[in-house]
Amino acid sequence: MDKEQVKNISATPINAPVFPMTEIKFKNREYLNIIYETDREALEEVVPEPLKVTSNRIKFEVINMPDSTGLGSYKEAGHVIPVEYNGEKGEFYLSMYVSNQAAIASGREVAAFPKKAGNPDLFVDNDTLVGTLDYNSLRVAQATMAYKYYKMTDEEALADVTAPQFMLKSVRDYDGSLLRCELTRSQITDIKLKEAYSGPARLQLFEHVMAPLADFPVRKIVDAHHILADLTLGQPSPIYDYLK
Repeated sequence: MDKEQVKNISATPINAPVFPMTEIKFKNREYLNIIYETDREALEEVVPEPLKVTSNRIKFEVINMPDSTGLGSYKEAGHVIPVEYNGEKGEFYLSMYVSNQAAIASGREVAAFPKKAGNPDLFVDNDTLVGTLDYNSLRVAQATMAYKYYKMTDEEALADVTAPQFMLKSVRDYDGSLLRCELTRSQITDIKLKEAYSGPARLQLFEHVMAPLADFPVRKIVDAHHILADLTLGQPSPIYDYLK
């Protein structure tokens, strides 16, 4: 393999890259989003400056992605926090627990998504939509929502899934020093809504040191959304450099 070939590989291993360099498109991406009130102080402890926490609300999401280009079929779950940056409202992605190695590697290496391994699931249990997250052998989150009770408008659904995404990109050099530390922004595009419903819901969180979702206790359920769509995942761009 010559030098140019080395520079053109998408990832290691050289003879079996863990992910391709391609635009990530999703078909039938299915969301269960639980919006709830928690302790604002807990949110402010984890949201990095210059982002600003805008309320005491947080979103727990479980997503089923049965068809994604280059990555295949997988699920993820995690916490998203409403924030503001220079007057623009968006969401800070705090944690994402993912069941697919390629999605974890590409999300961390090429983008800035805070992904780590987990075992989420999203399924219909008779009259109930159920979203769960296991970390290793232990259950850390369980969400239930009444199945397809109230139709959402397109505007309501789009507001939930297309908000600007803010993420932290932190990369260490070989000696442990910071090589890159940036706040990034990305945006979902090419969205085609297929279904969107709201309804009553419940959420249980269980304490775990390596998956600390319960650090944001459920004080009150605000809303729950079940959304199905096709979309394209936008690449993040840096908007703030912590090293300058």
